[in-house]
Amino acid sequence: MTTMSFHTVLNFPAFLNRTWCSGRSNPSAAVQLSSVFIQTDESGNTPESKKILGPVAAVARCQAPNSLLTQANTVGILGGVSVFSTLIFLEKLVWWSSRHGEESLPFVVCSDPTLNRELASPSLSPFFRGKNAQFQLDHGPIVENLRCKRAFLEQSGARCIVMPCHLAHAWHSEVSKGCPLPFLHVGECVASELKKAKLKPLEAGSNVRIGVLAPGETLMAGFYQEKLQSQGFEVVLPDMATMEHIVVPAIEALHRKDMEGARNLLRIAVHIFLMRAVNIVILASDEMQDLLPRDDPLSKNCINPMDALARSTIGWAKSIEEVHRKA
Repeated sequence: MTTMSFHTVLNFPAFLNRTWCSGRSNPSAAVQLSSVFIQTDESGNTPESKKILGPVAAVARCQAPNSLLTQANTVGILGGVSVFSTLIFLEKLVWWSSRHGEESLPFVVCSDPTLNRELASPSLSPFFRGKNAQFQLDHGPIVENLRCKRAFLEQSGARCIVMPCHLAHAWHSEVSKGCPLPFLHVGECVASELKKAKLKPLEAGSNVRIGVLAPGETLMAGFYQEKLQSQGFEVVLPDMATMEHIVVPAIEALHRKDMEGARNLLRIAVHIFLMRAVNIVILASDEMQDLLPRDDPLSKNCINPMDALARSTIGWAKSIEEVHRKA
């Protein structure tokens, strides 16, 4: 059975030029950024503060005069484990929102390198050993950290919050609790896009099957499975043998800079999913993105869920612009 590429259905570029504004000979045509980027230091604080006492205190210390954004479609980006992933997500927002000559979206970003250390801590391992273990983990400090950053973004003028981090979505419900703004969920965004694509089952009598390929911690968190199943999809996960002999070695190969080895292992993993009549494979790992060449036939069967989050963010912003234009 031949299928149309999911990327073709969405009509968005699947790959990005990683050099901002390069090749634009006319300065006036360059992307206009209306933004604030807050990068905390290695102690987890902004340069103006030595200690975060809470969301209100953090906002009071972080904000500078005239730094608040007032546009109704301002996006607040809550960075997660990797600052590079945050920047790649931001690049997509800039390019995709301005690809027809419009100004890019106004945004404010908060990035905290301490999250990387906290989420890599051995104390997190019980969270990923079983469904009941997550209730025994004291992840309060991580959630409080994220909620504090969320409060900063709200006070900085954000009107919508997004969190381009797979692992941080494990605590999305807690971080978003009480948030007065739309707080987009990557799992809901990708599930909604797949639903709108009206995919057909590859096997008679079955539901549309969506594979999720990710590190163990993301799979154990279960939010992709939950959101996909809520849209009626059958979710297919790697079995233990695939995780042990393919997924984990692929990630280890990436850490060794063995790109070809990681690429070959990823191809094997995708083939295994396709043999199980999976329509689309969600690559829920920043490390696995762009491993497959754009001309690789397998790439059309794989999607990056953060692309769906970016598109949903742009869609929200455009709808707000339209409301204000009609008002």
